[in-house]
Amino acid sequence: MKILFVGDLVGSPGRATLAGVLPVLAERWDGFDFVVVNCENAAAGRGMTEKVMEELFALGVHGMTSGNHIWDKNIFYPTLASETRVIRPANYPPGCPGTGHTVIERNGKKLGLLNLQGRVFMPPVDCPFRAADAVLAEFEDIPVLVDFHAEATSEKKALAVYLDGRVAALAGTHTHVQTADECVLPGGTASISDVGMTGGHGGIIGVKTENVLPRYLTGMPAKFEVCDADPRINAVVIEVDEETRRAVNIVRINERVNLR
Repeated sequence: MKILFVGDLVGSPGRATLAGVLPVLAERWDGFDFVVVNCENAAAGRGMTEKVMEELFALGVHGMTSGNHIWDKNIFYPTLASETRVIRPANYPPGCPGTGHTVIERNGKKLGLLNLQGRVFMPPVDCPFRAADAVLAEFEDIPVLVDFHAEATSEKKALAVYLDGRVAALAGTHTHVQTADECVLPGGTASISDVGMTGGHGGIIGVKTENVLPRYLTGMPAKFEVCDADPRINAVVIEVDEETRRAVNIVRINERVNLR
């Protein structure tokens, strides 16, 4: 089984980048069984909309994970509550719209998706380690991909080690900065601390430089605008042994894309 997991899509540049490069990657890898993206920044850089969701599905995305910014557009809450292919972190308290885990199926194959959010330098949520224990008990005989949306690499690595041998892969998201620590752990879990972001890399983590620098220089609030310069895709390809449901390889992707 081959899974393409794409790091945080940032606004329309991120969506355009994915549209431009997905057919190329699919040909290079002789197709993917599943394409999963983190979508929490896909609509104008913050949050999601139903229109953007349908656009991504039309591109060939099969499942979407998210994080703390999934709540930024409350117009999406009813869709999040009804569309199980788009998930939010499972360790938010009961009563939040949507689900934190799901199973996507394609061509007779199944993949479990689990979304969790970290607690170090992040908004307060329930324990991601205990939440993972509870959710994984519901998955039977299928490989599981975990998107751990967290700030600290130490927390991400700790959860990967904690889940080693129980999930096929744990891919970190949130920082928009790709790490170079991809590996398959001893128990067969593919791990990377942060997949990175897909969109304009010419600014500061997806935002125009001229919007970000004044905030640091003066402390004054500033409007953030999505950057469209230097479009790149950050992603990983994870290959999974379907019999053991464990990873055999993880390959990191960081490529510039010509959208002209």
